[in-house]
Amino acid sequence: MTPTDDPIDAPAGATPAASATGLSPLEKLGWQPFFADQVVDEDLQVTPPVRVVEAHRSGLRVRGDGIDQVVPPKLAATVGDWVLLDRVLPTSSRVLERKSLFKRRAPGHDRSLQLIAANTDTSFIVSSCNPDFNLARLERYLALAFGAGVNPVVLLTKPDLCDDPTPYVTQAEAISDRVPVVLLNAKSAEAKAQLAPWCKPGETLVFLGSSGVGKSTLVNALFGKETAETAAIREDDARGRHTTRHRHMRFLPNGCAVMDTPGMRELQMAEAESGIADLFEDLTELASQCKFRNCKHQSEPGCALTAALAEGTVTQARLERWNKLAAEDLFNTASLAERKGSDKVLHKTIRAVQKRNKKSRR
Repeated sequence: MTPTDDPIDAPAGATPAASATGLSPLEKLGWQPFFADQVVDEDLQVTPPVRVVEAHRSGLRVRGDGIDQVVPPKLAATVGDWVLLDRVLPTSSRVLERKSLFKRRAPGHDRSLQLIAANTDTSFIVSSCNPDFNLARLERYLALAFGAGVNPVVLLTKPDLCDDPTPYVTQAEAISDRVPVVLLNAKSAEAKAQLAPWCKPGETLVFLGSSGVGKSTLVNALFGKETAETAAIREDDARGRHTTRHRHMRFLPNGCAVMDTPGMRELQMAEAESGIADLFEDLTELASQCKFRNCKHQSEPGCALTAALAEGTVTQARLERWNKLAAEDLFNTASLAERKGSDKVLHKTIRAVQKRNKKSRR
């Protein structure tokens, strides 16, 4: 991990001062009153606030006012987190309460949560106008965004590689009237201007999406130079290759933080009930009108969703996607809770054994 050329650094020990942008060094890292209100009783000379800007297996890179260092990976934080840095014992640093958090069930059979990005204000959900476009996958990302409390924007890239991008735009716009949909060519001169309304000083945005959809190309467009590695997609199936290998944050001259993330093929819902409900708010409202509270929305009498299907106001495909996400989230959330319970029992047993062994040695 090497320092970047982001224009936010100040000499070690320097007093925060407003820059040409009107933001202090910490504010250019995304420091906001929400975080400042949590440290009113702290000695900031002893435990200065720093932000996690990169996550690697070997450690977390943090930056602050005159600070740029790596702390051990045992600190329970992710990219975007604000931390009060314990200089003596960095793993004991306090992670401040988060404004928002993207998370998913970890890939594979491990029953744990993976933290993706913290304290973001806008999420760019990127998909491309080619055979890799997947409506259900877009809904998953949007459910995560709603659950995280982050404003999502759908970016549809590579319109020049299809005969007509209109069907892709129509499908994306039909997901939710709360989500803007922007069609753009990531390699065009207009891309930066199209994203500018969301690139506000002191705020943080994150790019999310599968490999090969153009996330890193869009990052490069914002900075006006090659700051992120890119690669072409496979022509046989339009799938992308991983070029971004870890989550990291860069900073625009105006003080907007830009977070790039590796492509995610597996996006399992967990602890996302509120986000799913917000994304499918029309179905959630209809379900509340069913005659029976435990209605399965299949053949029960008085089912409002069944009636909506018959009337044609709800499609079977969308209902099935909603049911699938809700069931998946319920199962994974219960599975994670079960593991947490098992871990508590295990730790309690270990402590009891250690206590008995200690007594036996006396």
